[in-house]
Amino acid sequence: MGSTRVAYNRKTRRQDLSKVEFETSEDVRITPTFDAMGLKDDLLRGIYNYGFEKPSVIQQKSILPIIRGRDVIAQAHSGTGKTATTSISILQSLDIKIRETQVLVLSPTRELATQSQKVILALGDYMNVQCHACIGGTSLDKDIKKLDYGQHVVSGTPGRVFDMLKRRALRTRSIKMLVLDEADEMLNNGFKEQIYDVYRYLPPSTQVVLVSATLPHEILEMTTKFMTNPLRVLVKRDELTLEGIKEFFINVEKEEWKFDTLCDLYDTLTINQSVVFCNTRKRVDWLAKKMLDANFTVCAMHGDMPQRERDEIMKMFRSGQSRVLITTDVWGRGIDVQQVSLVINYDLPNNRELYIHRIGRSGRFGRKGVAVNFAKADDIRILRDIEQYYSTQILEMPLDIADLT
Repeated sequence: MGSTRVAYNRKTRRQDLSKVEFETSEDVRITPTFDAMGLKDDLLRGIYNYGFEKPSVIQQKSILPIIRGRDVIAQAHSGTGKTATTSISILQSLDIKIRETQVLVLSPTRELATQSQKVILALGDYMNVQCHACIGGTSLDKDIKKLDYGQHVVSGTPGRVFDMLKRRALRTRSIKMLVLDEADEMLNNGFKEQIYDVYRYLPPSTQVVLVSATLPHEILEMTTKFMTNPLRVLVKRDELTLEGIKEFFINVEKEEWKFDTLCDLYDTLTINQSVVFCNTRKRVDWLAKKMLDANFTVCAMHGDMPQRERDEIMKMFRSGQSRVLITTDVWGRGIDVQQVSLVINYDLPNNRELYIHRIGRSGRFGRKGVAVNFAKADDIRILRDIEQYYSTQILEMPLDIADLT
């Protein structure tokens, strides 16, 4: 593992947090194939059946240290295979014969918690794994019954999980791993105290795995409170697995021309499923109505909608009943629908990080996809900035676009 491990001073003062050091991914051995990881046969079957052939960079660097019991910070942007990294590690660590909760996964949104549950169940398809999504907006009684039945893994949001712990419905005696998914986003949503509250219920020896796109001050603080000598695995921008995604822009002179351009695209392309991103909820509602009026079958989703409605829309979209989803960045993080082959940025995102989150919805790890950006004259500078930042190429949309998808 290398010789640069740094023991933590648990009394590190707040102003000294920036000096905290980690054993970093340069010290980590890369494991180039899933077969070389020594995984259970039934788990390997699930991985290959899911469509994975070769581990992504973060999987090559992170899975073995997590399996071996290290506290790990996996720092990488969307589209790099972080959810599968934690899911494979979780499944390898389980003792299926013991039907008690052994791993707890906390996520900032209900959709992400459900997504983690689905990936764990899919990869663990041949293992008879029990995994329950413990999220707000659902029946308390159902949660209690499911937990009483026995779950190997609980994937949930901090509020509902803490409620189940207080009610003693979620028993912690067998928990050996805590995963904090999208930890930077979780802290932005103000979950820090709830995470600490949950952690206090867990056995002292619990392994902690933290997944984050960025490593802000609050996460450094968090590592000193409940991680032991964490290994930081950093996937740099130039290691992002976006090579399967073709990126284009369409020069749209006026804002009002975007709608006709969108309609022309759908008339020209053969598309399995696509996601159209807008920057505001108001714009999502307006565009969805406009598309429906023009006889396109679309669905729309944003953060103002009740959870039940969002769940229904996601169900329709996953099943293929609707091929076009118009949404805000509520859908930009970590939600995986395998059939999505096209992402359209109707509005360019407000920051560079959101760009990767959005276009990572198409061509999900190892699959091909197309990203199209609508750009007015003053947007070209933003695109060039994104290109430079991610060492990528965003070309003008060619005329023979029908061959792209």
